[in-house]
Formats: sequence, structure tokens, C-alpha cells
Amino acid sequence: MFTRLLSILFGGLVLGLVVAAGAGLYLFYHYGQDLPDYEQLADYEPPTVTRVHAGDGRLLAEHAIENRVFVPMEAVPDTVKQAFIAAEDQNFHTHPGIDVLSIVRAAITNLQNLGTDRRPVGASTITQQVAKNFLLSNEVSLERKIREAILSIRMERALPKERILELYLNEIYLGMGSYGVASAALNYFNKSMDELTLEEAAYLAALPKAPSNYHPVRETEAAISRRNWVIGRMLEDGHITEEQAETARAADLEVHSRGEAEVTSADYFAEEVRRKLIKRFGEDQVYNGGLSVRTSLDPELQDIAEKTLRDGLIDYDRRHGWRGALQKIEFGEQGWAKSLNEIPIPPSAAPWQMAAVLELDAQEARIGLTDGSRGRIPMSELRWARPALEDQRVGAEPSQPEDVLEVGDVILVEALEDEQTSGEEEGSAAENGAESLRSYTLRQIPAVNGALVALDPHTGRVLAMQGGFSYAKSEFNRATQAMRQPGSSFKPFVYLTALNNGFTPSTIILDAPFVADQGPGLDEWRPSNYTNRFYGPTPMRVGIEKSRNLMTVRLAQTVGIEKIADTAERFGVFENEVTPTLSLALGAGETTALRLTAAYAKLVNGGKQITPTLIDRVQGRRGETLFRTDDRACENCRNVEWNGQAPPRLPDDREQIVSPGSAYQVVSMLEGVVERGTATTVSQVGKPLAGKTGTTNDYKDAWFVGFSPDLAVGIYVGFDQPRNLGGGEAGGRVAAPIFRDFMMDALEDEPPTPFRIPEDIRLVRVVHETGEAAQGQQNGVIWEAFQEGTGPEDRRRITSDGRSVSQDADSGSGGSGNSSSGGSTGGLY
Repeated sequence: MFTRLLSILFGGLVLGLVVAAGAGLYLFYHYGQDLPDYEQLADYEPPTVTRVHAGDGRLLAEHAIENRVFVPMEAVPDTVKQAFIAAEDQNFHTHPGIDVLSIVRAAITNLQNLGTDRRPVGASTITQQVAKNFLLSNEVSLERKIREAILSIRMERALPKERILELYLNEIYLGMGSYGVASAALNYFNKSMDELTLEEAAYLAALPKAPSNYHPVRETEAAISRRNWVIGRMLEDGHITEEQAETARAADLEVHSRGEAEVTSADYFAEEVRRKLIKRFGEDQVYNGGLSVRTSLDPELQDIAEKTLRDGLIDYDRRHGWRGALQKIEFGEQGWAKSLNEIPIPPSAAPWQMAAVLELDAQEARIGLTDGSRGRIPMSELRWARPALEDQRVGAEPSQPEDVLEVGDVILVEALEDEQTSGEEEGSAAENGAESLRSYTLRQIPAVNGALVALDPHTGRVLAMQGGFSYAKSEFNRATQAMRQPGSSFKPFVYLTALNNGFTPSTIILDAPFVADQGPGLDEWRPSNYTNRFYGPTPMRVGIEKSRNLMTVRLAQTVGIEKIADTAERFGVFENEVTPTLSLALGAGETTALRLTAAYAKLVNGGKQITPTLIDRVQGRRGETLFRTDDRACENCRNVEWNGQAPPRLPDDREQIVSPGSAYQVVSMLEGVVERGTATTVSQVGKPLAGKTGTTNDYKDAWFVGFSPDLAVGIYVGFDQPRNLGGGEAGGRVAAPIFRDFMMDALEDEPPTPFRIPEDIRLVRVVHETGEAAQGQQNGVIWEAFQEGTGPEDRRRITSDGRSVSQDADSGSGGSGNSSSGGSTGGLY
């Protein structure tokens, strides 16, 4: 009977095994149908973040749908691999894709938890997690687990373990917007993976199950406990010693955000780069392709650009008065602090603070801030706040705080530095019991806007770009997208055209009334000078230094407006073809700050063609170069060990679009604009600088574009919906001070480099006001630049009807000709 019983049990066991095997084969067949193609994972590259860097390597921007930094397996440190294997799948290197013992343990636990609200416990291997993350869904069901197991077994046969682990470590989500271990190392500890300590690697390995449950700040105790559990698993597996484990367990959990040294900000620049990347590579490659982009941005110059433009816009805005509080609040029973914090701060207010006016007396306004603290605005910081009237006019200067503010006003303020408060104000504050209150100044978001661009004139690399007062308020980039009339800042290209057609800086041009017939049914065109005065015969140099409109129009008529339009096209001043009318000579076309600045850069670089660029190089996720702006060949540039030798000389393949001599003559005249003309405020920098102011009709735009020998900068200021800036708000008053302040900081540590003089230029002493050769020790003598074959002795004049005559024609000796016929042209009458 025992034998029979044993035979029955054995037969039942065999039958059970056969049935189980049959059921397993059936499930394998049934759920193995129509599974995703796992072989694609052999060549799979996960979506990876595109990172944009400034010229010095600092991170400028990241573009990604999933913030992931892909790291190939050979670059992953052993400590990181061991930590994740110990935490997630101790038998990873030995199981065939599923871990049977873990499944049994999980099944028992889930049976014990039946009838509870606990989530079912899984026993997924790393391979199963890869199958789920890449090929399946997150659905909690038996069917999905079976499909996952089948896929895992097949994947183990097709892919090496290292490839599966590489996919896992680069794909898994670890909280704080981090996809993959490399991204998590940056976001949690500001480190690359090879810099992680044992305890930091163990903490990251603790996160895959539930990152939010082990947040390093909100759930510190749970995070440390889970981290120490991982360390214990690593010790069990023999990856670390007892001493290493104890040291790691005792360490604090400290997170570190990216420091200022590694990150920089330039929102307008970064957005322009993003648009260019999408145009070249497409959105999918930019947001998923893991590009590494090196840009031309100089973070130090960008900081200066942002500050000086903002300060310049604020200065202009203050001159045109106070437009009133943001709004008014009632304090009520809830108090001023709660009422104030219910109001959203304007997006462009940063770094200013929002405050409510609590009290007013004869000397100051008492304010309350959003953090609950109190402060004071002394009367000295309110005197600028004249009431804004129509047509950019202002009312009377306030004499007491109540002329400006009322209790309950919500305003913007900025803390004053301690040394900015005068002793008299401190004494007044003490008398009023306010000695402990910090002093603030009243702020107002400017209604006006503008742009600043700085670039390298020799390469076209854009070094700084500020496209407005605040990117948070408006993403519209006024440096590249705002089409504005350049006004008088276009005049250098009129004078350049004349120099290319036989004129010299000493050419005499008549500054007198000018009338042009505009055609049937149209009024006659009568341009005028800024001063509404006429100055008679004047050297060309003085005409550009003082920005004389009548001289410029008369010169354009004589040289030919078609030739001037051709010069503008070669220099890329305008985006679209312009109509060659005389008003073009006074800047009637439309351009952008970037285009006009690049055109000026071609003057100071000796007349060489350049293209403004923001991107230096783009690399793929594995380091291969996909795009490079400077594509010149350099055979001796690669794989060279530097031992102090001179760098290789690259070929200069820039097109020469104008003679170096003519370009330098314009540079010299623009230097005169700074020294004696409409932009003398710029001379305060104390270094060789040149440039030109520009003001359009009705003061709608104010420009200054200029350069040092190695830096070109362009600035414009105007309302987004063009309207009058106010009487007297010309380029020399509005834009030139911004240029001055920018160059003051940008060139602070640079030596005073003179402008480079071409070989075909000779310098001659002339009388500035007449253009005649200087004799002896005369006053008002300057060094004038002449090209070979021309000089102050070669003087001709052109009559008011545009005919070129010799100097002797005034006394009846005749002689006339076309101004472009030779180098002897000397004057325009």
C-alpha cells in the first residue's frame, strides 16, 4: 500500500508538473504573441537633453522633454553600478531575465496583503524594468507582468547584460526632473557621476522605487534610512568594506544646486539660439537628441549689457515722470500684509520688491513689504517722481511724499545701500522713530524699451545680446526682431559711398536749404537740420560729426542714391531691398540692432565681410561635430601638443567689400563724433572709441552704434508701438550714455588700443573747421586721414545744382566734372 500510495503521489506530481508546464507553455505562447520588437533596444538611444553653453563653458540653457544626460556604460563608475544592482536586482548577473525566488517571495507577501489597501509588491529585475519602461505600460495587472517576464527572457538572450544595465541607468526616473543617473547626479549633488561619493551613489540607488518618498529635504529621515539600507546591501554583496559602510552611513545627506560659477543667464540670447537650432536640426533633435551646443556668449559682457540697458531705460523713464501706483488696497481686518500678498508681483519687477504705503509724513513714506517687514522711502528718493503728463511732459517736482503717494498704494521699491542714505536723512529718521527701518527707493517699470548688441568685429561672434527690459514681461527680441528706422546712424554709409567716389573728409559741402520735388500731387520735400539752422560751406568731417542733415542729403544727391543703396546692400544694413530715394540718406529704411551693429563692425575691421553668429559648434550625443561656424581648414590644429609655440595661422577668407582706406576714413570721422560731435559723453570712457548717434522723425527712435578697435556695440531705445520719446530725447541723450556705461565696464581692464591704420592712408594736419592744410601753430588742428593721391590741396566744390567745379570756379576760371571721375573732388556747394 505504501508503494502504491507513493506511485500515486509521484504520478500526481508528474501530472501536475506536466499540466503546469503545459499551462506555462500556453501562457508563453498566448501572451508572447504580438509583443514589441525588443531587438530595437540594441540600437536604442533614449531621449536626451540638449545643453547650450556660453563661450566660457558655463551652462546657458537646457532643452528637453525628459531631462536626461546619456552616459555610455564604459563611463559609468563601478560604485554606481554596484549600488543600483544591490538595491534593485542582486542576482542581475546570474538570472535569465526573471528572478524566480524573488517572485515566490513577492507572491507570498501579496497573499498576506489580500484584503488590505497595500499596493501589490513586485519582484521585477532590472531587465523587467527595462522591458516595462521601454516596451510596455505601467499598468498594474497579471497580464502585463506575464508579458514583461516573457520579454525579459527574450531580451537576455538577445542583449548583453551591460547593454541592459546601460539602458536602465540612462532611462530610469529619479525625481527632481531627473531622467537617468547622470542627470540626477547633477540635480541632487551638482556633480558628474565619477565625482559621486559612496553615500551619494547609494542615495541615488534608493530612489527608483518612489523618489518622492525619499526626498532629501522633505523626507530626510526616510531618505537616509533607505540610503543606509542600500549601503547594507552593498556590504552583503562584498562590494564595500565594513569601514566604508560605517563611514557612508554616518555621512549627512546634503544636496547642492548648481553654483553660479557653472551656470549663466541670457534669456534673449538663449531663445535666439533655440530658434536657430530648431531651424537647422528640427524640434525632435533639439529636444531629444542630446546635442551639446557651444555659443559665442561672453557672460561678463552679457551681465554688463543687461545692467546698462536696464539702467538707461530707467533713467529715461524717470525723466518722464511717475505714472502712479500699481494699484490700491484696503487694509481691513486682515491687515496690510495679507492684502499685499494677495496681489501678484509684475513678472518684470525682479529684482525689485512690492510694497504697500502705510504712513506718510513730511519727510518720508513708511512702507510694508511682502515678507512682513517695514521700511521707509526718504523724500530724496521721491523727488524724481514728477507727475507724468501728455506728450512726454512732466509736472512740478514734488515737495512732500503725499504729492506722490497715498496710504494704501501698492508700489515697487528697491533697497538702498547703507552708504546711499545721507546723514541728514538718518537724523530725520531717528527723530521719527524710524532708525531701525531700512531705506528704499521708489521704482517704476519703464514704458519704453530697447535693445543692446555687442559683437566681435573680426569674426561676427555675438558676445552679448539684451533684447529688452525684461524677458519675463516680453519674449520679443528687439535686437533681432524689431524693425526700426536707423535715422542718422545710417549716415556713415552715405559718407563711405562718397569716399569711394573721389571725395575726402575735407570735401566742402554747402549746408543750406534743400528742396526736392517728390512727384505729381506730393508736397516738396524740405529736410532740415536738428537745430533748424544753416551753417554754410562745411568740411564733410564736420557734417558727420555734427550730424548735419542738409549736407548729407546734398552729398547723396551728388554721389547718387543708387550707389548708396548698393553700399547698404553690401554691408547688410537692411534685410529687404530698399527704395533708392533721397530720404534713405537720412535713415528712412528699416533695420534691426543686430544688422546695423554688424554693418558698423565691417567698417572697423577694415572693410571685411562678416556674418553675425551666435553658435560656434554643435556636437552630437557621442561628441561628433555636427556643425561648426568657422569651417576654415587647419591641418596643424588637431592632435598637437602645445609647448609654447605660436598658434597656427588660419587663412583669412573674408571678402573685402570696401577698400581698407575708405573704411578707416569713416572710422576716423566717427572717432570725431565722440571727440567733438553729437556723442561727446562717450569720451568719458577715456579710450579710443568711435560711433554715430541716430534720431528718427518725431524722436521715435534713439540710436547709438559704435566700436572700439575690437568690440562693436549697437543700442536703440524706443516704444514698442512707435511714438514720440519727448523733445530733446535724441540719440546723444538717450542711447549714447548707455553705450558709454557699457564700454566703461567692458573695457575697464583693457589697454587703450588705437584704431589700426591701413598702409594706403597718410595722416595730414588740417584745420578742423575748414579742412585746409594747417600752417604753423594754428588752433583747431587735427590729423586727417587721406588715401594715396588725395589731400587737402586737391579741392573742388560742387554747385547747388550738383555740378562739380574746381576751387577756382568761384573766380570764373571754370572747370567742372562729375564727382566720381577722379580723386580731386574737393567740395559740394
